[in-house]
Parts: sequence; structure tokens; C-alpha cells
Amino acid sequence: MKAIFRCVLAAAILSTAACAQAAENAVVIDPPKLDESSKTIQSETAVFAGGCFWGVQGVFEHVKGVTQAVSGYAGGLARTAHYEEVGSGDTGHAESVQVTYDPTQISYGQLLQIYFSVAHDPTELNRQGPDSGTQYRSTIFVANAEQREVAQAYIAQLDASHAFGKPLATTVENLNGFFAAEAYHQDYLVQNPHSLYIMINDQPKIANLAKLFAKRYREDPVLVSN
Repeated sequence: MKAIFRCVLAAAILSTAACAQAAENAVVIDPPKLDESSKTIQSETAVFAGGCFWGVQGVFEHVKGVTQAVSGYAGGLARTAHYEEVGSGDTGHAESVQVTYDPTQISYGQLLQIYFSVAHDPTELNRQGPDSGTQYRSTIFVANAEQREVAQAYIAQLDASHAFGKPLATTVENLNGFFAAEAYHQDYLVQNPHSLYIMINDQPKIANLAKLFAKRYREDPVLVSN
């Protein structure tokens, strides 16, 4: 199973120490100057892609104001939204996470700040850590014009500030459908805390979230299985 191969491949290519160095570091960044308008509704969704969905899901499950984070696929067709097919890199899909959140507690822009700062390295083109291919691209899938405007403005802001030392590779794509991943991918970080892949690539993200976003961090994650 490819999920297991990830751990084996990471260990085979790099030593544990080298992998730990390869895992992206968090970057302290300013919040977006442009954010969504104030909301009175209590539920909205955002879809983010940033490498393997295990880590991105794990991060957002620990964010206050998030009511659910689901691993899945976006960017391709429903008929190809299956792990083995997406893994070919030929479907147009990216491993993605659909974040359902309460905009009276946390805004779309604040979610983007966490996404760019700790969830992945947005300067990597079509790869994250030991994973490579277009299915691991850094992409914000926008559901409406306001999300697009906020996302594009924030990318421009971060590039202009040289916050990451090099240009962001993050793209903005229209969300034409989100397809939940297979059950064994959901809550993977929580369910497999001793996986070599998780310990090297994803646990540091949770630690960075707690450190850099202490007021937004919640210790007990909100799980798909709840």
C-alpha cells in the first residue's frame, strides 16, 4: 500500500536526522492586510493543498474555530479521485484538505496565515519533503470571488515582503469539486503517531502551530471520526 511506502521511502532515501532537517521549518509572517468581510454565519469551508494531506489535515484539526478538516482530492474529476490514480500525478488532482470553520471565531485570512506559516513550505514547486509530483502542489482552491481576492492579495503581500526568501509557488485555482479521501487517510496523523513519516514530516508542524499560534491552538484535535 502506497501509504506504507511513504514511510519506507523516506527512511530509505534519507537518514532520520537528515529527514528531520529536510522537514520544512515554520516561518513567522504577518497576517493578511486584506481579509474576508465580517460574517454572521457560523460555517464556511476552505480548501487547501500543500503536500501530503496527512500533515495539512493534522494542523487544521488543532486550530480553534475549525469544526472539521477532511483529507481529499481537488483539481480533477470525480472518477479519478482515488488514491492510487491521484498518485500517478496525471489526474489534475492535488491532495487537499477541506476545512470547515466558524468565521465568527477565525477568518479565512487567518486560516491562510496558518497554511503558509506552518502547514507546508509554499516555495516548493510540485513537492513537499520526500513527496514529489503535481499531486503535492501548493494550491489554494477558491470557492468564490472573495476567497480568490484574499488569497491572491496575501500571496502578493508575502512575495513583496520577501518573508520566505524566495517567491511563493502557491497557485490559486477555482474549486470545481472536493472529493473526500479513503477512510484510512482520515485523522492519519492522530491514528499513526509513531509512523516514521509522521514523526519526521508532520509532528513538527503541530509543535510549530502550538508555538507560533498559541492563542489559536487547541490541544485536543477535532476529528473526522468524532
